[in-house]
Amino acid sequence: MPALLSDTKSVVLRGAYVVPVEGDAVAGGTVLIMDGKIAAIGPGTQVEVPPHTPAIDITGTWVLPGFVEAHTHLGVGEEGEAVDLINEATDPNGARLRALDGINPTDTGFTDALSGGITTAAIMPGSANPIGGQVAVVKCWGRTTDEMVVLEPAGVKSALGENPLGSYGRRDRLPSTRFGSAAVIRDAFIKAQNYRGHRDSAFDAHVPFDRDPTLDVLLRVLDGELPWLQHAHRADDIATAIRLADEFGYRLVIHHGTEAHLLADLIRQRDIPVVSGPLMMSRSKVELRHLSMRNPAILARAGVRLALTTDHSTVPVHFLAHQATLAVKEGLDRAEALRSITVNPARILGLEHRVGAIKPGLDADLVVWSGDPLDVMSRALRVFIDGREVYRYDAESRTAIMADPHRLRL
Repeated sequence: MPALLSDTKSVVLRGAYVVPVEGDAVAGGTVLIMDGKIAAIGPGTQVEVPPHTPAIDITGTWVLPGFVEAHTHLGVGEEGEAVDLINEATDPNGARLRALDGINPTDTGFTDALSGGITTAAIMPGSANPIGGQVAVVKCWGRTTDEMVVLEPAGVKSALGENPLGSYGRRDRLPSTRFGSAAVIRDAFIKAQNYRGHRDSAFDAHVPFDRDPTLDVLLRVLDGELPWLQHAHRADDIATAIRLADEFGYRLVIHHGTEAHLLADLIRQRDIPVVSGPLMMSRSKVELRHLSMRNPAILARAGVRLALTTDHSTVPVHFLAHQATLAVKEGLDRAEALRSITVNPARILGLEHRVGAIKPGLDADLVVWSGDPLDVMSRALRVFIDGREVYRYDAESRTAIMADPHRLRL
């Protein structure tokens, strides 16, 4: 297999069927990458290419933006790990916790992500706590999380429903009921509001003040700086999430939303995004009894901003495109399905200026596919992150190679 082009961040891709997601597809298209950014896109030879730019003829393939996975536990919940590393289930209010501090960049899940065409992923704490902690968005290749990070914090994870009840209720601790979980969240925000008054008075009087890292984070949510990423499956939990958001005025994103289709009109009226999924799973607990592949189609038709998720490792991360395919089978518009794993999650995460589409100025995160990525027989053949080729699959030998981020810096 030829060597990866990982030592350069400038290259021109020629001859593919280019699907920019935002804008019309280009047959026999050219994509110019310069210094890690998309510089130009167009048909054939109409794109002006600087002299000596390495060129790759990929005629017969498809090129799409790297997929964006809006809800994973990559690198935190490592596959094969015997202990639970995604939940700090010792404090119902874990707002000060940072997923970034628990990510292992060498987790095999990142290689799986690349093999599934995913170049950007949101990584979050688990759902054992009503307030789980801060979310990090990273590129799926790199030496350290500090080099991989795109946005941190990208929001605060919260959970309603069965998970926090099972975590604390069996230990006879708050919360052991649904209203107990809501009380933990409400109490935390009221405490943050009171804290703001004490902090501001101390600053105005120029007197010492002991900062509280947990409450500092919650104030960023109340100020609209960070979105509240709400794990909620059942319709009543989603209604509670909306009630709390209305009460405190923060930006809400529903994650999972298994029964969100039952409240699609209310969700749309408030312009609340939904990160739907995972879809390819069993009804393993009571709140999943209405799990349906039709949920994304219903939400999209109602005008809800939709992203799809695997919730890796609940569903393996490289099955993200397959979930989109199955959602199309159950009524989701095909173009919307592609948007739900590219530009929509990018916008939900506040990163549409960086990733999620192929257009000049965005990061050169591109995937060369053997065919339509919504065809389950298609493969990701080459993956570029910030213009570097970091992954390649050789169909003849049925093997893949991944760039070594350490070698590039020796």
